[in-house]
Amino acid sequence: MNFAFSEEQEEFRQTLRRFVEEHSPLASVHARLEAREGYDPDLWKEMGATLGLQGIHIPENLGGQGFGFLELGIACEELGRALVPTPFFSSACLATDAILTAGSDAEQRRWLPDLAAGNSIGTLAVLDEGEEWSAAGVAMLAEPDGNAIRLTGRKRFVTAAGIASLFVVATRAPGTSGAEGVSLAVVLRDAPGLQIEVHDSFDTSRRVADLTFDGVRAEPLGDLGTSGSALDRILDRGRVALALGSCGGAGRCLDMAVEYANQRIQFARPIGSFQAIKHSLAEVLLEVESARSIAYWASWVASEGIDELALAASVAKSFCDEAYATASERNVHVHGGIGVTWEADPHLFVKRARSNETLLGNPGWQRARIADHHGL
Repeated sequence: MNFAFSEEQEEFRQTLRRFVEEHSPLASVHARLEAREGYDPDLWKEMGATLGLQGIHIPENLGGQGFGFLELGIACEELGRALVPTPFFSSACLATDAILTAGSDAEQRRWLPDLAAGNSIGTLAVLDEGEEWSAAGVAMLAEPDGNAIRLTGRKRFVTAAGIASLFVVATRAPGTSGAEGVSLAVVLRDAPGLQIEVHDSFDTSRRVADLTFDGVRAEPLGDLGTSGSALDRILDRGRVALALGSCGGAGRCLDMAVEYANQRIQFARPIGSFQAIKHSLAEVLLEVESARSIAYWASWVASEGIDELALAASVAKSFCDEAYATASERNVHVHGGIGVTWEADPHLFVKRARSNETLLGNPGWQRARIADHHGL
């Protein structure tokens, strides 16, 4: 059995890397992150017009490219490697996957073409109070209102909410618990009663916001109360996407550290010739390669729809989160004093590593989930 990427997939990776290097070099990322929106609208449009990235795993009859999760994962890895400031994870991964998974054919035809073209930006609102990133943790109640529902409550840490035009919101039928009674519903940005509070995020390349709903009208995806298991699958695929982004970022940190260690001269020698630097970067290489193997396995599991998706997603995210944290911090250490300055690049990766770690459950939460899976 061959687990390697195909020739076409590798060519796609190289094409995407060249596109990113041309349109979003790290030197330009700093300026883009100074903007309140935290992303580049022109780059977002170019991604859709040139590569069709926003619709990479949307069927062709709905305006997408018709590829699968493996290709989506390659995009996540390469965009994470370059810290490309776009809402790709929120829109192309979370919101799009939610509509593909829970929406009816008519609902998919209504919402997906604009998402595929990049004309609409979507995101997924799951977390209420607490830290339970799962269907069982959904608390916001949905009150029936004809063919729609009414939402009252608050959602926290919603990525790209400040720029999204479409929100997929996780809700619960009164009197239900666990994965039972959970629904997903679409809310548009201009819906009466919706308030968006954007936070000054630690990672300015991925801003988050709180959403407050005051009797907001929402349109359900699929049948009411039947989306609990679908939501857990959506979140698990989101965890794999984050893990792949972490692999890309960790690999870039290693490349940056090695390059600088070979350039920086101390005591008439490159600092990369010192044993302490060699050993430190060798440890990072081991972490990066191990993380990449785990993330690729999880991506394959997600692509094939295998039952062990929940386990694979938690294993990949917990390991890749920590590998990224290690690689980004060692990169700062190798760069020395300049590594922590605002003008340098290393601190951007430290911030993204912490952002990835927080979203959809931190490593401790993931390991507790793995223990539960094994009955420990």
